[in-house]
Parts: sequence; structure tokens; C-alpha cells
Amino acid sequence: MVLGRTLGVALVGLTGHVVDVEAHLAPSLPAFTLVGLPDASLAESRDRVRAAVTSSGLAWPNRRITVNLSPATLPKSGSGFDLAIAVATLAGAEAIDSAAPRGVVHLGELGLDGRLRPVRGVLPAVAAAVAAGWCRVVVAEANAAEARLVPGAQVVGATSLAEVAAGYGATVDVPEVAPVAPEAVPRTPGVSALDLADVVGQDDARACLEVAAAGGHHLLMVGPPGTGKTMLAARLPGLLPDLSEADAVEVTAVHSVAGAFDPGDGLLRRPPFEDPHHTATPASVVGGGSGVPRPGAASRAHRGVLFLDEAPEFSTAVLQTLRQPLEHGELVLHRAAGTARYPARFQLVLAANPCPCGQAVGKGLACTCRSEQRRRYFGKLSGPLLDRVDLQVELSPARAGGGAGESSAVVAARVLDARAAQALRLVGTPWRTNGDVPGSWLRERLGPDRSLVADLDRALDRGTLSLRGVDRVLRVAWTLADLAGRAAPVRADVGRALLLRTRGNGA
Repeated sequence: MVLGRTLGVALVGLTGHVVDVEAHLAPSLPAFTLVGLPDASLAESRDRVRAAVTSSGLAWPNRRITVNLSPATLPKSGSGFDLAIAVATLAGAEAIDSAAPRGVVHLGELGLDGRLRPVRGVLPAVAAAVAAGWCRVVVAEANAAEARLVPGAQVVGATSLAEVAAGYGATVDVPEVAPVAPEAVPRTPGVSALDLADVVGQDDARACLEVAAAGGHHLLMVGPPGTGKTMLAARLPGLLPDLSEADAVEVTAVHSVAGAFDPGDGLLRRPPFEDPHHTATPASVVGGGSGVPRPGAASRAHRGVLFLDEAPEFSTAVLQTLRQPLEHGELVLHRAAGTARYPARFQLVLAANPCPCGQAVGKGLACTCRSEQRRRYFGKLSGPLLDRVDLQVELSPARAGGGAGESSAVVAARVLDARAAQALRLVGTPWRTNGDVPGSWLRERLGPDRSLVADLDRALDRGTLSLRGVDRVLRVAWTLADLAGRAAPVRADVGRALLLRTRGNGA
């Protein structure tokens, strides 16, 4: 009766838990039992491990093998435990030095031929292991570059199980095999390279875009087809500053778990941009799936932009599920297999036509929609959702021959200065931009003079603004002051911010 031990990591959301992988070999009828709340893909590792061991030229122990993944109450999923299970089993069979792998974390999927295949989520898994004090990590060669992004990690990349076993003293021939290539990452257009100067006219919308970038505010653009709504939204990431080191690690970890990260590019330094199609399901936008839920587009847009083009065409379920992350900056996904938390502090940009046919412009003489069609169309954008959108602007058809506006570089410089002013004002607080700050904190900074917010009081009395809406007007007013270089907003900033809350009044 021999016990082999090593370490693995279980990811629940972005939180990694170091798992003790124990293999107990008893002299009895040959069997292989895996316990510790494995999901279906992890339970299938029994067959993958057996085939990989024999294909590597190692003897499979003909004993009763029980592998325990401890803590046994923690749900575990995925094929990333294959390598740890194989190493623990070989250690228990004394095919390798049983003491050598005990303090080493093993992450990797095994092919039937014994080759090591890359897995998702290596960055947060290695970070969790290092934080827990386990710095020695063995991963597939294709994951080695990603694992080395974690400071303090001692990473060994391997191409096969035979190579790992030989490193622990096994007498085995190590074949020369090419590393298994990682999954192809779908490349999205480089939105940061798009220039705002390409947008002709639309001065009001450009001003709203600058305010949104400076303060991290959500934005709604309404206008007929061809007015530049999509062009403007795609150029918003180019106005945002680079991610800080902590944000870059967090964003990269989300994309690693989602399988949308190329480690050859290093950490993601630019704000991400996600634009799901209007046929997207709630699970694809906010995250989900069987077992432990995976991140969706909202989490992949963390610290970046989530753009919903033709927003009223999205299902009501998708639109309503965005209310929680808009308010809290986090998605908490509850499933029977466990609860996953993913960060989701993004800037929401909505684009919509004025009506289903898109021709309700001006007097709307060309519009063919009935009144109930218009109401039903915009009814998808509920009041509670729009109440969380700070800026709302209506676009008119641009005139031909209009001059080009400022470039993204010029506007981004002003945005960077405004962000620096906010960072100085918010030092020592958990907030970074005006869009994150609660209204109570902002109201305290305005002082006792109620004349500054007299227009807001009247709008609140008339019912045109909710208390949440008042707070959002104040956030926009502070951003306008930051862009103008003022230490605090004046009444003109509050009045202009109030206009930006009313679609159709321009900027």
C-alpha cells in the first residue's frame, strides 16, 4: 500500500484553489477510482491517464488505484488535472521518486500518445499557486510563456509525460515530439488603431464620446442608419488610457479562462472591446455553461467597452442581466456545481435606430412604423436599464463634405489629463473614475450651496429624474469640470450634464 502525492489547481471563476492530488495504490483487483467532485471531463481523465502512461513506455500498476482530489467538497472541472493525476499515480507506484513531485504544481491535459496539451486558465491558476506559496510549476510547453507572466513562478515547460517522468528519475526514453500548439485565438480588428478623425461631422456625439471616455460613463446613441453610431463606438477604446499593471493582470486572467488569450503577446495592455451579435444568448453575454460557469462577453470587456449594436434587437433577458454588472462591476453566477465571480466593470455603449425602419428622423414623414411598433421597439430598453446610462445623444444624418474632426490622439490626451485629475481627487478611495463614484460622496464635495443643483431638484420634483439619475448627472458634471481643468463643477457643468441625460438635446 503506497501513497503518491502532488498538487493541482482548481479554478472557480477567477479564484484558484490549490488541490492535493493523492493516489492510493492497494494490492487488490485492478481498478481506477477518481473521487473529489470531478465533472464529466475530469472523470474521463482515468482513460486518458492510463493510455498516456502506457504510450510513454511506463508500466501501468495493476493494483486498485484511488485518486482523491482534496478538498473533496470543492467542485473541480476540466482536463487540467490529467498531468497531476498521472504523476501522483506514478509516484505511488514508485516508478518515479515519490518525494520529488510533492511540492510541485502540475497543470496540463494528456493526449493518448502521452503528449502534453495546453489548457485554459493557466495564468490565474499559477498566480493562485504562487500566492499560496507553491512556486514550482510544470505546464505544457504551449502554456509556459503564459505561466511565466506570473512574478515568482518557477516554470518548467514539458512536451510529454515521458519528459516529466524522466525529470523525476524514471527510466524511460524521452521521445522528441513537437509541442502541441495552443488553440487558435480568434483575432478581432485592432479597434485601438481606429482614428476618430474618420468620423465626419457629429460634433455632439464626438463630445459625448470624449466625456464617456474621460469619466468611464455609459453611453446611448440613437440615430438613423448610416449616421456613424458604430464607427464612434469602435473608436472609444482608442481614447482610453492603457491598463495599469493590476488591471492588465486581471483582464488577461479573464481572457485566459475564456480561452481568448495569446500568451505570445504578453499581458493585455489595451482596454478590450466586445461587440456581441444581437442574437447572443444571456449565457454568452454574462457567462454560463454546464458545471462551473465560464466568463461571457461582459467579463471579457472588463476595463474596456461592451458595445451592443442594434440594442433593441437584443432579447429582453440579455438586456436585463446587464443591470447587476452595471451597478456593481461584478458578475456572480450561481449554478448547482458552484458559484463563480467574474469582474465586469465595463463601459456600456448602446446604439439604436429611432424606430424599426430607422426613418423616424425630424418630422418622421418617411417612417412606415405604427406607433405601437415604435413603443414596442424602444420598450426593450427598460427604464431601469436606461437609468444606469449616463449619456444619451441623438445623432442626425451627417452632411456630405463635412470637415474632419480631431484625431484620437488629440482627444486621448485630454482624456488622460481628466483621468489624472480624477485619480488625484480619488486617491485613498476604492474608485478610479467619476463613473464609479457613489452620488453621496460627490454631493458632499459640492458643499451646502443648493443653487448649484437647483435644476436637479426641479427635475426630481417633476419626476423626470430618479435619485439614481441625479447621482449620474453629478458624475457627468464632475467629468465636464475635469475636462475643463476646474477643481469642481459649476452650474453650467450641472446644466450641461442634465442635458446629456435627455436624448435628443445634444451635447
